[in-house]
Amino acid sequence: METIEFIETFKVMLLNRANRVLGMMEITTGGISGTVADPKVIFAAALKSTASGIILSHNHPSGSLRPSQADINLTRKLKSAGELLDIAVLDHMILTSESYFSFADEGVI
Repeated sequence: METIEFIETFKVMLLNRANRVLGMMEITTGGISGTVADPKVIFAAALKSTASGIILSHNHPSGSLRPSQADINLTRKLKSAGELLDIAVLDHMILTSESYFSFADEGVI
């Protein structure tokens, strides 16, 4: 069974200055209706890997691509924190088995 349709997970892609991938990290795994992504864990991973940028992603098992208010609030919080740490938050993507929503593509980030 593919977990993209079963439980919500939050991952971060860690990038160097040239936007080359340093690694991927699963931040949290939740339940059917949500998961809690801790900004401290996200930026601890970015700082330990000396990342210059990050791309956030999580799935919506419901199949809805619409970001929740919690998704929007978290993205804004992480973007602001990244600016203080000089770590660019380049995108936040919501994935389903059918498609994706990109905060960057939609001009939300």
